[in-house]
Amino acid sequence: MKTIKNILMLLGVVFVAGTLIFAVGNTTGMANNDKVVANDSVQTNVSKSYKISSIDIPENLNFAGEVVPQSDPEILERIDREFLVNTYWQSNAVLLIKRANKYFPIIEPILAKNGIPDDFKYLAVAESGLTNVVSPAGATGFWQIMRETGREYGLEVNSNVDERYHLEKSTEVACKYLNRWKNKYGSWALTAAAYNAGPGAINKYMGIQQVDNYWDLLLGSETGRYVFRIMAIKEILSNPEKYGFHIDKEDMYEAVPTFNVEIDKPVSDFADFAQEYEINYKILKRHNPWLREAHLNNSSRKKYTIEIPNKGYYRESK
Repeated sequence: MKTIKNILMLLGVVFVAGTLIFAVGNTTGMANNDKVVANDSVQTNVSKSYKISSIDIPENLNFAGEVVPQSDPEILERIDREFLVNTYWQSNAVLLIKRANKYFPIIEPILAKNGIPDDFKYLAVAESGLTNVVSPAGATGFWQIMRETGREYGLEVNSNVDERYHLEKSTEVACKYLNRWKNKYGSWALTAAAYNAGPGAINKYMGIQQVDNYWDLLLGSETGRYVFRIMAIKEILSNPEKYGFHIDKEDMYEAVPTFNVEIDKPVSDFADFAQEYEINYKILKRHNPWLREAHLNNSSRKKYTIEIPNKGYYRESK
């Protein structure tokens, strides 16, 4: 009897275990089925709410007042490419819109003062994305100025101080450069191309091809796209909502209010200097990226202007 009882108990355990396994299996299967249904639903919803389509190209595009020959099918394809690339690269476009809100108010009056069309602020966007980048060739800053060019136009460029990183001063140099080549070419589009490829290359292409305007020149890939890219960036940043970008004002980047401190002597340690103004080294360098080392040589006793954020704007440095 004891043996039979043990057998019956074993069968009961097996039955209960089997029932639980079946139930769990059913639950898992139902969850998987639900997941499939949910995934199908998500896919359906995405396809309904996110539509990838061609971009309607505005009529009568111009660059700095120069009309673009959109009746030329090859020109139209090049325009279309830049509108598609720059509209559907959403993360980059959002960053550019936010940065433009911070930096355009600094760039715009300098362009206007020097007689440069406002469209050229978008050249800085195309060159650097409004960041202090350095190209493989050594072009530096928002305006991607080469070392020799910076020095030629009066910037201090060395290991201790590099004013290509100084937004106001580098913008002034860009204006001088642009005015110089506008006087030669008589065209803002050719001037922009010369800014990108160098006037030597533009002169060479114009001589070989016997044409005198940007729209008729066959150029390398980068410069051939250059003005079209600037126009696409201009249109998107000028009309963000038209292209699907909805950014609240509070999400825009803004300039930090500052005041200027003039110095005409060496600074042995910028970490100590920063603490005098209740900020840290990182904040000092963020506002003065043209200071390239942790000290300032200044053996010539040159007068420099250092930008300091208003007191209390940043948390107190520990």
